[in-house]
Amino acid sequence: MSTEFTQSNENELALLAKTVRILAAEAVEKANSGHPGMPMGAADYAVLLWSDYLRFNPKEPNWSGRDKFVLSAGHGSMLLYSLLHLFGYDLPLSELQRFRQWESKTPGHPEYGVTSGVETTTGPLGQGLANGVGLALSEKLLADRYCSSLFGNRVYGIVSDGDLMEGVASEAASLAGHLQLGNLIYLYDDNHISIGGRTDICFTESVPKRFEAYGWHVQRCDGHNFSDIRKCMEAAIHETGAPSIICARTMIGLGSPGKQDTSEVHGAPLGSEELRKTKAALGWEYEGSFVIPSEVASFCKARCESKLSEYKKWMDEFHSWEKAEAEKAKQFHQQRERAIPSE
Repeated sequence: MSTEFTQSNENELALLAKTVRILAAEAVEKANSGHPGMPMGAADYAVLLWSDYLRFNPKEPNWSGRDKFVLSAGHGSMLLYSLLHLFGYDLPLSELQRFRQWESKTPGHPEYGVTSGVETTTGPLGQGLANGVGLALSEKLLADRYCSSLFGNRVYGIVSDGDLMEGVASEAASLAGHLQLGNLIYLYDDNHISIGGRTDICFTESVPKRFEAYGWHVQRCDGHNFSDIRKCMEAAIHETGAPSIICARTMIGLGSPGKQDTSEVHGAPLGSEELRKTKAALGWEYEGSFVIPSEVASFCKARCESKLSEYKKWMDEFHSWEKAEAEKAKQFHQQRERAIPSE
């Protein structure tokens, strides 16, 4: 399905990305455990995706017309939690402050049914990529069975090198290429770092060539350059005959003077002094912890309002379809509610 949102200002996106980096680092620091590096490195392309491309309504998280986002690299959960909070989902700031705590809505890895906006449980590497393939296929089936203008929505996701090392990822990616799932778009967080060191000690394959062999549409970009990311996103969206993977070259832990681009930032807190230096290096001018700049709050609110018009437009079309195709609509609701037909 085609959705056009106005382009965000790059200065606003940059401040939003900076906010995500700081929130992730602070939450991991407070919990004294977690993975700050991936959220800090992936923040630029993630905020562009959520602001300008992903279609959602935070007040109706299960809306059937939404796009879906899968964080296959589930260890980077603070990236997702930060975005869910900033874009108005039922995830208050107090829950970010309770990251990885018992009975919080912000477990160490995303869990379906625990946190509003989390589409699938991820953490076991490769699983999220495969889940995304299933979600994209389900959208294609809904479009074919019921209404192509209402369904067939896109599935976006983020995968890591750890995901791509797993066998389940290979099997699912091969199937997606075979089925030509043009509504599936993944961003590969290509930061060259794993928890044990640089990836070239164990992972030297050409990911682009591998996915080309699977039948995917493959692109490369600078994961910290908004215009470069946008160019690849536009091309991926317009490629409807094949799934897409965008290999985004990023720097893990971007902004941390002593730990960026090292495995030290992958799976451990920065430390209070390094966090202080990181804020200084990023030009973070706000006092205190877990601060959301007013400019960021206003920006995210405005983006959600622009997406709301798409929601209303879709709902109008859906209600018209329900009246025109009453039997199909009945079947759709039965399927969605997992109800057993009475006849």
